[in-house]
Amino acid sequence: MAELSESPAQTEAVGERLAASLEPGDVVLVSGELGAGKTTLVRGACRALGVTDPVTSPTFTIGQRYAGRVPVAHLDLYRLEGMEGEDPGLLEDYLDAETIGFVEWPQAADPGIERVRARVEIRHAGGDRREIEVRR
Repeated sequence: MAELSESPAQTEAVGERLAASLEPGDVVLVSGELGAGKTTLVRGACRALGVTDPVTSPTFTIGQRYAGRVPVAHLDLYRLEGMEGEDPGLLEDYLDAETIGFVEWPQAADPGIERVRARVEIRHAGGDRREIEVRR
């Protein structure tokens, strides 16, 4: 069942609640249209995991790593059509047994991503409203 978010702060709160159930090695796949709030949700999760650095979309760098109570990786695969032609170790550089990983635009690598703990779908619902569905 989808949860309704009325603001970016509420979307971050969904990410915070999700983070409470995550353990090192877990991966969360985050899908949605451009501007749906994927990075906003990841920002909330990162804050709950103790990340104090700015959390921004890694669209042009593919991935970022953050120090928190546990290491956190944030990947954005928007620019990739697939993993063919990419460095075979690209995902392994970010997604390991010690790190909690969040992957935006996971279609480029899914189903090749292991240890998926949750799949999040964010949909525009008009204005700042979003429908957020978390499947475990």
